[in-house]
Amino acid sequence: MSDKHNHSNQDQDPSEIGRRKFIAAGLGAAAAPLLFGNATAQAQPAERTVGAGPYPTRAWGITETAGKFAPMTIQRRALGDNDVLLDILYAGICHSDVHTARGDWRAPGLPCVPGHEIVGRVVAVGSKVTKFRVGDYGGVGCMVDSCGTCENCLADREQICVNGTTFTYNSPDKMSGGHTFGGYSERIVVAEKFVIRIPPGMDLKATAPILCAGITTFSPIRHWDVKPSQRVAVVGLGGLGHMAVKLAAARRADVTVLTTTQGKIAAARAMGASAAYLWQDAEARPELRNRFDLIISTVPYAFEAEPFMQMLKLDSTFVNVGLGEARGINPAAMAFGRKSLAGSMIGGIAETQEVIDHCFARKIYPDVEVIKPDQIAAAYQRVICKDVRFRFVIDLTSPK
Repeated sequence: MSDKHNHSNQDQDPSEIGRRKFIAAGLGAAAAPLLFGNATAQAQPAERTVGAGPYPTRAWGITETAGKFAPMTIQRRALGDNDVLLDILYAGICHSDVHTARGDWRAPGLPCVPGHEIVGRVVAVGSKVTKFRVGDYGGVGCMVDSCGTCENCLADREQICVNGTTFTYNSPDKMSGGHTFGGYSERIVVAEKFVIRIPPGMDLKATAPILCAGITTFSPIRHWDVKPSQRVAVVGLGGLGHMAVKLAAARRADVTVLTTTQGKIAAARAMGASAAYLWQDAEARPELRNRFDLIISTVPYAFEAEPFMQMLKLDSTFVNVGLGEARGINPAAMAFGRKSLAGSMIGGIAETQEVIDHCFARKIYPDVEVIKPDQIAAAYQRVICKDVRFRFVIDLTSPK
């Protein structure tokens, strides 16, 4: 059975979470007290371990496109000077995981281990790591490397690195020569720069989706500087959409939800939306024309965008974060209203840290349903059928 959580409160103290033993050749007996994270060890400076590993790691993935998820063993690289080793506790299931595994965009690298919403406990650090100590909690989002020197990286936009961002899974891995493996696994090694600090006391189960769904919707809200009383429409109320509603409502914007699911109307209002409509009903409502300062589309499939463009005010923007193809745009209508069609993809590392701190300070969490690894396939099918309220999170603390 899965556990359903509507997260309005913080989780229990992370020290109460039982963890499996960490075993890695080369760490030695001296590191053992640190790995178990007792109070005395956490009060001491982190022990630096260089050259430990590589780490054989249990994971859940597929060996053929749209194949069955099954346990497998993958290799995590040896710990480098600037690396952090995380024992993964929770991993969210993003709709893009489903698209990747099913080959909707392109054939995935095989074997494929998805997952880019990762929260874990630091169990070892490299000799030059300064941001983390053993026993801290860290998060990994959608990327694990970039060139660090291009104009985009220098502007804290590593997600659009000119020389190629290394994404958390299914991306060319310059370290191994293969491709990256994601968070449906027991541990991961990531460069310190790409690990996000998780504040003590944060709800760990509900933090994982913030590393993708949270930053993906926070970034455009921040970039277009949503202000109190401005009118914001959110198209789609899934994993991304429900975070967009919560984040915009927290800015005291007037939020309207446009959904295809009747059963989500009440949920949208409960999250802070002042109004919610079915798409087909909204299109027929003249009061919604020329109404919104910003529209955020979280739709992951192709859709007709022109009806939503007509809902924009003069000099306003429709931003597509769901990566669904926006069809049927009328250039003349855009020009007449000086309306903009834009896209946005996650956020840089600094901005991702910002949204984590922002959500922690304001107790903004996604609604999650916690599952075990052997429920991944069933969860994928439920995502496809829109039967999730509103994000699945895999519990990797006691995998079976």
